[in-house]
Amino acid sequence: MGRSKSSSRWMQEHFEDEYVKMAQAQGYRSRAVFKLKEIQDKDQLIKPGMNIIDLGAAPGGWSQFARQIVGKKDKIIALDILAMDPLEGVDFIQGDFREQAVLDQLYAVLDGAPINLVMSDMAPNMSGNKGVDQPRSIYLGELALETAKTVLAKDGVFLVKLFHGAGFEDFHKEVQQSFTKVIIRKPKASRPRSNEVYILAKGFK
Repeated sequence: MGRSKSSSRWMQEHFEDEYVKMAQAQGYRSRAVFKLKEIQDKDQLIKPGMNIIDLGAAPGGWSQFARQIVGKKDKIIALDILAMDPLEGVDFIQGDFREQAVLDQLYAVLDGAPINLVMSDMAPNMSGNKGVDQPRSIYLGELALETAKTVLAKDGVFLVKLFHGAGFEDFHKEVQQSFTKVIIRKPKASRPRSNEVYILAKGFK
């Protein structure tokens, strides 16, 4: 089966992508690390002493990056439906975090420790149909927000990927109700033609 023009263009862009090369050179698991790094450089959301939950973590780039910043005793818990190769110092739970059994596992790993940051780089499997993809993206954002509201300690931080479009403004407002400071970031490492942005919320009420 011949590759379509757009998919071969994507492949070419991907392999020529400076961030992909940098990720390989620096030993990171994904180019998505550089989106987090850029937000971190600006906003210092990850600090030593924090316990962190990384939703939709596979292949593990964000957890890998956070691990370098937080202390040895701090917990990083990565969750994903997909499998993920083990990362030193990161607890991985495979499963759907909407399920009680997975949440129970999470609480067992936490063992009463407060969660200071919930981050989510989740995106739906894109069909190319905005009418389908956008509601799915918002839905994943809602799930991440619900999780954050459930587990975050007071003054905790929430970082979530979303796509501009239907439902974005309502979601943005919803986040603002639970946090004292909410900003939108569009890292350079996001592909220019992607309408993805990150909502960074600090000061969980």
